[in-house]
Amino acid sequence: MIRVLIADDQAMVRSALALLLTGEDGIEVVGEAADGAQAVARAAELCPTVVVMDVRMPGTDGVEATRQITADTFPGEARVLVLTTYNVSEAVYQALRAGASGFLLKDAAPGELVGAVRALADGDGWLDPAVVADMLAEFAARPERIRPAPAELAALTGREREVLVLVAHGFSNAEIAAHLFIGEATVKTHIGRILLKLGMRDRAQAVAAAYQCGLVTPGSSPPLP
Repeated sequence: MIRVLIADDQAMVRSALALLLTGEDGIEVVGEAADGAQAVARAAELCPTVVVMDVRMPGTDGVEATRQITADTFPGEARVLVLTTYNVSEAVYQALRAGASGFLLKDAAPGELVGAVRALADGDGWLDPAVVADMLAEFAARPERIRPAPAELAALTGREREVLVLVAHGFSNAEIAAHLFIGEATVKTHIGRILLKLGMRDRAQAVAAAYQCGLVTPGSSPPLP
């Protein structure tokens, strides 16, 4: 069961998100929080699988709450999905650097919210498809980068580079498996090794690294199968 905690300073938003998720098989909304401090306290108490976190809240904002919840010393292993009304903002970058594993616009389709929650629960990252190209292009141009060392990049096998490129183009594990004619379990193994070799926390960081290292460029097409 995927246990979800919803943190947003607007009660109507919390209720709407809870209603969307409660009807989904295998998902249980275990609690709500009205600000960042409450989100941290409730996450420690409830040990959710995923925290759906509004990035802009009064007092302790979503960025600081994310930093605390994803700290190594924090109880549980909750993953944070950041919600925002803005396509790309400094707060979103800060949240990703603070440890968030996903980013979704509040006006996204209900199915995308469900898909994002399930992806994070499975250990994957999630970047909103509507803004991923612009976000990664700007993120790659920034001076503060998540860039693997040359030796780490050189440690990737040819197949692992192929998988990383497809991940950066937004392919799901199933799509990568079909594209490369390999099993989905093999794809998951490759992704795990990529993260380990590059010292990355999750799929979102690996995508940013692929752009920053030039393995993928904004606007480029995925390789043919």
